[in-house]
Amino acid sequence: MILADKIIRLRKKNGWSQEELAEKMEVSRQAVSKWESAQAIPDLERILSLARLFGVSTDYLLKDEMESEEFTADETESDVPRISLEDAHTYLAQRKRASLLIALATYLCILSPIALILLGAASEIPRFGLSETMAGTIGMIVLFLFVLCAVPIFIYCGFKNEAFAFLDKNTPFTLEYGVKGWVTEQKKDFRKSYVFGSILATCLCILSPVPLIVSAFLENAMLTAGMLGVTLSVAGVGCGIFIIVGVRNGSMQRLLQEGDFTPSAKKRSGLISVLESAYWGVITVIYLAWSFLSNAWNISWILFLAGGVLSAPFTALCNYLLDKKKQDRGFDS
Repeated sequence: MILADKIIRLRKKNGWSQEELAEKMEVSRQAVSKWESAQAIPDLERILSLARLFGVSTDYLLKDEMESEEFTADETESDVPRISLEDAHTYLAQRKRASLLIALATYLCILSPIALILLGAASEIPRFGLSETMAGTIGMIVLFLFVLCAVPIFIYCGFKNEAFAFLDKNTPFTLEYGVKGWVTEQKKDFRKSYVFGSILATCLCILSPVPLIVSAFLENAMLTAGMLGVTLSVAGVGCGIFIIVGVRNGSMQRLLQEGDFTPSAKKRSGLISVLESAYWGVITVIYLAWSFLSNAWNISWILFLAGGVLSAPFTALCNYLLDKKKQDRGFDS
């Protein structure tokens, strides 16, 4: 049996299409098609990758006289994790709980500056008898307390996901028999909830500035600060819903290696995450420098709102540049 026939046999045994195998090998579907039709032979590096992915020896792939599969069980267990139906149940249940916790932690972070904003506005009204320094100090303490409650939740969720961390990396893995069909059904059943949640969250985020816009016409600083708090609260609920439905849908896409979780998309996502972290790092540094140097804590928070508005165009620009770079290089085959 020649190499081409062995690749076809192993691919079908794992229940993969040519496109799925191409994604896992980070080549084009046409490249896989050429391998299977014996029009081209994979280079040595790809032969090794195929052996690791299928859990067979390189001898089996390269020696035509070897008809029976020669498995490398130890290597398969370590290099190519296999997810059983029980593992999939555990992972999806865990991510469902994590989605609620992450949404709560995010909501706390969004609410954290409200006290600072309200106290900053109150300090400008003489009858409250609150100095700017005291207002800023109390507001910052409350802000840090909210963040202090949120950070351990993020860390806890990260530790709970540690056993399945390889799903977020560009590490090949396989699903045992029946897992793909079960996860596909779960994703199909969740579809309506995902669409409804996404629409509701979008509407809340769009409507959230309305109280702030209305209060701007009343020219009352305290009322404006209060309405800003309402805006942040409503936007926080919208973000929380986005997170809950997004994390649950994403967990199923990870297992199925669909959408943003194909091998090539995960590689890009990792780079985008680094760029976004750098972006928010710069925003935070500018915010702190501006606030401490000018003591304008009641105004400088606007920088984060501007950063949030510009984050989507920034991510879109990064994706465009990566696409352009990929087109310039040509697709790896």
